[in-house]
Amino acid sequence: MRLLPLALTLLVAIVLGLGTTLFMVTHSRGLDVVEAGPWRGWPRSGTVKADPYARAAVARSGELPLELADGLLFLAATDDTGQPIDGRCETRIIGVLPQARLWTLTVMDEDGRFIPNDAERYGLTSAEALYKADGKLDVRLAPRARPGNWLPTGARGRLKVALRLYDAPFSFASGAGDAATVLPHIVQEACP
Repeated sequence: MRLLPLALTLLVAIVLGLGTTLFMVTHSRGLDVVEAGPWRGWPRSGTVKADPYARAAVARSGELPLELADGLLFLAATDDTGQPIDGRCETRIIGVLPQARLWTLTVMDEDGRFIPNDAERYGLTSAEALYKADGKLDVRLAPRARPGNWLPTGARGRLKVALRLYDAPFSFASGAGDAATVLPHIVQEACP
């Protein structure tokens, strides 16, 4: 009879521990996160200094993370106001990008998969982007074609945007750096 409370306590501890771990591995890329407006980056996820949750998330997803010396990945699932990015809306990514030898900007569904589209256009690179006269980037995410830098959204509900900076001459230690001034803004404009 005295073992019943102990067994119940152990069962609750195991369920809470495994549940928390599963949540962290499926809904996060680790604890070492750098935030810059709507953008979130994990600078150590591809290094030996990655935290256990980052390692588990990478192992679970099967993706090959960028080594800090090679580049940085920033993901955004919301706009500057904190609203989820909606593929039915027209969304603009505006601003100056950090210095990097090469960058890519891709749009994905909420599960991280490319969105099928007739244009077979899934991303934009620094080699093909058109810049404004002041050096800023202006990319439109929309279900229908737009002039300039356009990426199709397939009129999907929630989207993610991935910005990868390759051979960037800076790095962020946990929370350090001034990323907010160098990453572009995400603004949703025309929504149905």
